[in-house]
Amino acid sequence: MSRFLPLFLVGLAAAQLTSGTGPVAAQQPAAGRTPDFDALAEETTRRLAEYLRIRTVNPPGNETAGARWLQHVLRGEGIESEIFESSPGRGNLYARLRGNGKRRPIVLLSHIDVVPATASAWKVAPWAGKIHDGQVWGRGALDMKGMAIVELMTLIALERRGVPLSRDIILIANADEETGSTGAEWFAREKSELIRDAEFLINEGGSNQLGRDGKIEYYGVAVTEKLPYWLRLTVRGSPGHGSIPRPDNAAARLARALGRIAGHETPLQVTPPAAQFFRDLSTRESDPQRRRWLADPARALREPEGRRFFTSNLYFNALLRNTISVTVMQGSNKTNVIPPEASAELDVRLLPGTAPATFLAELRRVIADTTVEITPLRPDREASTSPLRGPLIDAIRETVQAMDPGALITTPMLAGYTDSYYYRALGIGAYGLDPFRVTEAEDQTVHGNDERVSLANIRFGVEFFYRVVERVAR
Repeated sequence: MSRFLPLFLVGLAAAQLTSGTGPVAAQQPAAGRTPDFDALAEETTRRLAEYLRIRTVNPPGNETAGARWLQHVLRGEGIESEIFESSPGRGNLYARLRGNGKRRPIVLLSHIDVVPATASAWKVAPWAGKIHDGQVWGRGALDMKGMAIVELMTLIALERRGVPLSRDIILIANADEETGSTGAEWFAREKSELIRDAEFLINEGGSNQLGRDGKIEYYGVAVTEKLPYWLRLTVRGSPGHGSIPRPDNAAARLARALGRIAGHETPLQVTPPAAQFFRDLSTRESDPQRRRWLADPARALREPEGRRFFTSNLYFNALLRNTISVTVMQGSNKTNVIPPEASAELDVRLLPGTAPATFLAELRRVIADTTVEITPLRPDREASTSPLRGPLIDAIRETVQAMDPGALITTPMLAGYTDSYYYRALGIGAYGLDPFRVTEAEDQTVHGNDERVSLANIRFGVEFFYRVVERVAR
């Protein structure tokens, strides 16, 4: 549990908050004083519950409804915003809190859409936005409407307090992150003039992991992520009755190709972010052998035992190599019919610095069958890495040490994928930073059942993000 416990008192809420979605009625404090984080957390909780009730399930998304709600809240605070639809119903919100322009802006990014939920499998209705048992329940509480509201309230708190800013603070909420990142891709391409001058961006992708003992293991700041390079394999042959085997059976030829892929081990590579992450972990490792391996992973991978240590851990293994997962297979829809065509799809994730063309050439060598057609399902791009040092990293370190002295801060690579890629491509330093500290069980509710965020986490998150953003933007 957080040592910053909320004071969620009904009487306090009634005294400090207005009804509906209007601003706080109490007199605004002076810019030099510390915000009332208890009151801010109470308001954040209410805002989150409201936001969770807006069904922005993707597909179809309907993100414009969520963008309009965000715009309504901002308008109540006197903050102007715009909504741009990347396609009908797929709204992307943009707002900008002006500073004096001495430094380049910082972007607070989120996505509006959420994945589907099966209501019958939940303890609390996923669209009710209900506060129950000390937690706010609902699809998107962690991924990522909870963080979106923390970002929103950070912007609002800075505006209310009149904090002098050296940077503009830009708030962006994108559509369609969950199925294709088309909102971020469109926004970065079509509205780049609104953000091209930004220096930093904060988005999802961080991880503040709590151990089984309830203590923080580390605060993870994501500076890069692996790039999805999805591929489709297609084989064509002569169709026929299953009782008469054919040498050019498309399904059999595809199966042989997939067998070669499954048996292939891509080379192990230690990227700078991965090396830094492992070195940071080594400082907290009590076992001398594991500490040595973590401190120098490149050397450890040359030793059989060290290699097994890294590759037997699924997450570590994914951070050290380009990965291939066979996910979709299609052939005949009848047991007694040889299909004229068989296909499979591969979820390929490339490390930063890997050119898709180079990987594709290696895959063709592994398959060793020119009749297998390979079609990329995503554009040929390369992953990039944001700087491991700088004012934002300094602000995060200072905030963590102020709120959780002695805690480890590190840079785990995200094995998944976020909208940050499209903004890094514009030259913006994009960082994954989570406002919440979650257990493994809580983390498993993301895209699963009973997704929720605790009130204590909200209390911690609003102070954590406010302190970081104010430090880097004041």
